[in-house]
Amino acid sequence: MSLFRRDNDDSPANPAMAELGREFAIARRHQDRKTMRRIGRQYDATATTDADAASFQHGQQTYDAIPPIKRPRRNQRRR
Repeated sequence: MSLFRRDNDDSPANPAMAELGREFAIARRHQDRKTMRRIGRQYDATATTDADAASFQHGQQTYDAIPPIKRPRRNQRRR
């Protein structure tokens, strides 16, 4: 038993759906509507239970928790 161990199990019930949700979040961040629609159709065809929906949502949330990188400033003089 460790002093700082955390015993919460945050793994999704369906890892394939979690990966699909992660890909959806990536497409949403990059504003790729074509990929978002394709993933949405794939989700509708394969999701059957509430656990699948929760796994999809978990995949989205894990990617959204990562902050976006700052883009380098271009063509601006340094002061």
